[in-house]
Amino acid sequence: QVHVVESGGGLAQVGGSLRLSCTASGRPTDTYRMGWFRQAPGKEREFVAFVDRNGDNIHYADSVKARFTISRDNAKNRKNTVYLQMNNLKLEDSAVYFCAVRITYGLGLTVRDYDHWGQGTQVTVSS
Repeated sequence: QVHVVESGGGLAQVGGSLRLSCTASGRPTDTYRMGWFRQAPGKEREFVAFVDRNGDNIHYADSVKARFTISRDNAKNRKNTVYLQMNNLKLEDSAVYFCAVRITYGLGLTVRDYDHWGQGTQVTVSS
């Protein structure tokens, strides 16, 4: 059973920054891909970014390119930890952000591509 926990959400102003963190623990101990999704009120959950095991394959949604950076920490004591650095935040970035984990090789752009999910962390951007 994989346990996924996000942290780092909060309130920021337009143009500001926030950093989200996510750690996956439990078994299996290795994860192929970790990603971020977000869901605003009344909208479907949408893809934000993913990073693969070795950090060498990264993909972003067009809406966050050049503003958000995803990275992965695979050091022994921080294995399966992923970060989302969000800069130049916009009002439309306000949402609950979810961390997602895929155990095996495969796709990674839709909700159905992931095996395990965190509970989400709220990000609110104000003017």
